[in-house]
Amino acid sequence: MLFDKKIEPSCSYCVFGSKISDTEVICLKKGVVSSGYYCKKFSYDPLLRKPAPPVILDTSEFSQSDFEL
Repeated sequence: MLFDKKIEPSCSYCVFGSKISDTEVICLKKGVVSSGYYCKKFSYDPLLRKPAPPVILDTSEFSQSDFEL
């Protein structure tokens, strides 16, 4: 969840970080760091975090009779 209290820290969604590539973040406190890195100044910004894509339902295994009462 985006607003979960148990978020694993990462500079890729920190207030002080800005993404410069897929693997690097520029941090106001530490400079250029890995996107998985974090420091004690980590502050979570939920708008920077990308949620997991939704699961797609495989409907090929269902038939019309599965949905009848």
